[in-house]
Amino acid sequence: MAKKSKDARVQVILECTEHKTTGVAGTSRYITTKNKKNTPERLELKKFNPVLKKYTIHKEIK
Repeated sequence: MAKKSKDARVQVILECTEHKTTGVAGTSRYITTKNKKNTPERLELKKFNPVLKKYTIHKEIK
């Protein structure tokens, strides 16, 4: 049986902020995990956007 525990780690989706303003079709999204006890605010990371072919800021969405 699986262990039931209250983990602090949760899965979050990161979406590109620059992609929406360009008007180009498609989206750039990444899935990662974060510790919600250590970082309760929304996560922001620089990730590669394959459509725009450059590194952009990706913010956590709900």
